[in-house]
Amino acid sequence: MSQQSAEVPFTYPEVGATKGEFPPGYDHFRLRLRIGSGRALFERAGEHILDYGIQRDTGIFKWADTPRVRVGTHLTVRLGLGPIGIDAPCRVVYVLDEPDRRGFAYGTLPGHPEIGEELFAVEYDPADDSVYGVIAAFSKPGAWYVRLGGPIVRLIQRWFARRYIGTLRPR
Repeated sequence: MSQQSAEVPFTYPEVGATKGEFPPGYDHFRLRLRIGSGRALFERAGEHILDYGIQRDTGIFKWADTPRVRVGTHLTVRLGLGPIGIDAPCRVVYVLDEPDRRGFAYGTLPGHPEIGEELFAVEYDPADDSVYGVIAAFSKPGAWYVRLGGPIVRLIQRWFARRYIGTLRPR
């Protein structure tokens, strides 16, 4: 990780808040969908997430300064369609590496069109062997065009969350 990217402050003060109750003043979003069953699926999906697989498979991954997710990793995702898009810088806030939860959250840095944090995770329920994909976020507009987009931007975020989870399903 470059020293410069570690010194750039997040664009919001509630860093790490996707671990618990979301802060007021943001749009809140949580999606938890069953993707299948079995410990093997959980392990595979967890690896997929920690290797930026969700971002790569949905076509938004541009660059990261580590080959695998870790706290402090600086990454850039590209938001938009084709040549029309914007680079959105983020930094990994925390990594989940628990027996039944894997994933990470990243927070927005200056230049990102939104302000907030997003969690990408997979959960295993040993009670019934179910595996769930989880996307959770709190955000608000950070650029005029996101404010202008209003509800349409929120619909696009929810559509993307389903696509993210879709990358975790068995193929």
